[in-house]
Amino acid sequence: MFNVEKVRLAGADVELPRMLPIEQRYAAESVEDLEGVIRAQVAEHARTHPVSGKRIAVTVGSRGIAQLDRIVIALVGALAEHGAKPFVVPAMGSHGGGTAEGQRQVLAEYGVTEETIGAPVISSMETVVITRLADGTPVHFDAEAAQADSVVVLGRVKPHTDFRGTHESGLAKMIAIGLGKHRGAATLHRHGFEKFDTLIPEAASAALGVVPFEFGVAVVENAYEDIARLELVATDRMLAREAELLAEAKSQMPKLLMSDIDVLVVDEIGKDISGAGMDPNITGRAPVNADKFHATPIKRIVVLGLTEHTNGNACGLGLADLTTQGCVDQIEFGSFYTNSLTSGVPDGARIPMALASDRDAIVAALHLTRGPQERPAKVVRIRNTLSMPRVEVSEAYAREVAEHPDMAALGEPLPWQFDATGRLPKLPPAH
Repeated sequence: MFNVEKVRLAGADVELPRMLPIEQRYAAESVEDLEGVIRAQVAEHARTHPVSGKRIAVTVGSRGIAQLDRIVIALVGALAEHGAKPFVVPAMGSHGGGTAEGQRQVLAEYGVTEETIGAPVISSMETVVITRLADGTPVHFDAEAAQADSVVVLGRVKPHTDFRGTHESGLAKMIAIGLGKHRGAATLHRHGFEKFDTLIPEAASAALGVVPFEFGVAVVENAYEDIARLELVATDRMLAREAELLAEAKSQMPKLLMSDIDVLVVDEIGKDISGAGMDPNITGRAPVNADKFHATPIKRIVVLGLTEHTNGNACGLGLADLTTQGCVDQIEFGSFYTNSLTSGVPDGARIPMALASDRDAIVAALHLTRGPQERPAKVVRIRNTLSMPRVEVSEAYAREVAEHPDMAALGEPLPWQFDATGRLPKLPPAH
């Protein structure tokens, strides 16, 4: 371990600026009655497309979705009310360490278990090839879902972290990658992310042509991690509607409202936060196609730790400039490397300079951003790239915050709250 306290370049000490708690304001439309919305939409579907007696596979992925357990419980319950026999299948490609038990555990951590949903959870890594693309690429599909009478694909529609297209993260990707399990995900990732803008909708369209899908359930979240839209999408409109919802999701995304940043301190990263650990749409840093991601200019990024739900998968850590030994100690390299090898992107699996403590890492980052002229450091601290409404900024932003219509100070500037070992308590979540 490297202790930055022992380093004094040019005889100068680095002084930590006091931090000001602020609020960033975004659009806040949200769905209040999730259960009522789901029951009504399923009832309308069942009126024209009876589901009674059907054994229906319902997909649940590994991406963090607000109130996911409530959504799945309501969806499974609504299908059962109309006589269907629903069951849940994990649809998360190679996540959960690429094992059936690992994927079952991911769902359990989101509150999705057989006991909570009142239906079977069938986790298997077995796939069948349901069709092939024009170039001969096989389309893998969860073997259990393939045996069902129909499939309901549930997923959050949002910008992807590695490519741009009409379909990024959403229902099409859940079909092409999620239901493809480890083998299917690996097969498609071998094409490279530069092909995903056409490959994902092509593979999804091929699957939709041969597998009986009941409908899709699309979730769009706002910047407060609340559900802004929950919509049942008919199978024959699934791809067209998803493209429309993606544009809506992009308009709802949070962002850092500051003009520029010397040091961004990120308390935690994880697969439950973003497919890239920390969202390139927020940081502007991506392992591939980096020129397509535009955000507030940031000189240095410090990552202090991993989320609990990422289960040691530190995907995206390599996009930071500095981290801590404590963060490195949290890594479960089997899950971390399995995900990176499957995606074919090793850059996010690199380990940046790891300092002994949170304080050491932040001080080192501040040193690396010092210019020839002394000036107040512009530092921003966030919990993660999902929890963006309440953040901390250094005093250098005081005037910018006061003059910005969508930023407001929530208190007085305070010193950093390090404990005796140089560690920081995490910022509270958005809610």
